[in-house]
Amino acid sequence: MAIKKVIVVGAGPSGLILGLLLAKQGIEVELLDAGAELDDQPRAAHYASPAAYELERAGVLDDVKASGIMPKGFAWRQMDTTFIAGLNLDVLPDDYPYKMQVLPLDRLGKLLYEHIQRQPTAHVKWSHRVIKIGQDEGKAWVDIETPNGTVRSEGDYVIGCDGASSTVRRELFGAEYPGETLNAQIIATNVYYDFERYGYWDSNFIVHPTNWYMAARITQDGLYRVSYGDIPGLAKEEYTARQPRRWEEILPGNPKPDQYKIVNMNPYKLQQRCAPSFRVGRIALAADAAHLCNPFGGLGLTGGIVDVGNLFDALMGIHKGLADDDILEKYAEVRKRMWEEVIDPMSRENFRRLHDQDPEKARENDDFFQALIKSETDGELAKEFALGLNVLQHDMTQYYTKGV
Repeated sequence: MAIKKVIVVGAGPSGLILGLLLAKQGIEVELLDAGAELDDQPRAAHYASPAAYELERAGVLDDVKASGIMPKGFAWRQMDTTFIAGLNLDVLPDDYPYKMQVLPLDRLGKLLYEHIQRQPTAHVKWSHRVIKIGQDEGKAWVDIETPNGTVRSEGDYVIGCDGASSTVRRELFGAEYPGETLNAQIIATNVYYDFERYGYWDSNFIVHPTNWYMAARITQDGLYRVSYGDIPGLAKEEYTARQPRRWEEILPGNPKPDQYKIVNMNPYKLQQRCAPSFRVGRIALAADAAHLCNPFGGLGLTGGIVDVGNLFDALMGIHKGLADDDILEKYAEVRKRMWEEVIDPMSRENFRRLHDQDPEKARENDDFFQALIKSETDGELAKEFALGLNVLQHDMTQYYTKGV
């Protein structure tokens, strides 16, 4: 039976991508967001090949390429900038369409919003906070606090893309978000600083027991994301006060505050969490509402966008009469297993690699670094590494059972 209306809770990038994909198929999409406008926090920025594929399907990849940058590689270094190992993305053919893209998430959100406003069947409603959800055999619904009072909206399906504090997930499973908070404190900053002067690549991971950090270029004009560790348990004001001393300790050139320009600064905890299920009847979860991981390696952002693409294919199977409603259960199984078998262990290992080994011996002792060194003279292995996150993809159309 054709889908008439889908309610997407959360107008962040994952919700906007799903809304755009569905609206382009003529399905009415209602996107509800508690905020008064687009979230302007920069957050993540790297979209690996599987995410680039979904951005193309949504019709926005060319705009992302025009606005963002295409990184050439990732390097791991000691704190004195000594090169340990690197992952070269330039090994991919020039005509490969889904190379990794970099664009701060707030800029992607603006771009997606511009696109979805062109879709006559898509309706984004700000200051619409979902407070309750429900369903029966024929429909699902949400109760919404709006500036004009509480209203109910009904649709064929409700999709929770409302982030780590998801109301949809809490309504389904209660307040607990199973998993753990890692015993580490991240300070994420956006800063203008001349890392290239020290031979840094587009993305750099510094290996050190206490002074580990990531420095990655995220815009065409040379803005860098620097995410570094600090003492857990302090207030934001204390982290702000500590920042100049920390940077003088850890960054190349030991810079003073007059040598860089910080645009944004935000402390946050590292989470490894996963919902009990990504689907209950006519209600489904995707992206941060369904799972969280630490940011090292970009698995959370890319994995969340691939969730959305898989969910879209499942819904299109239903919409076109090619699959039963049960395909949503297959979606839930596939994406939860992807978090358990790939995203969670790989992201944990990416983080562990930075702080839990001797930097001076890492090149010889770390199996991953040894494999990267081998890839320097093995072209096929280098391509495997460059496309490593393609493991996050899954073809949901193989579960279409009717008329195929």
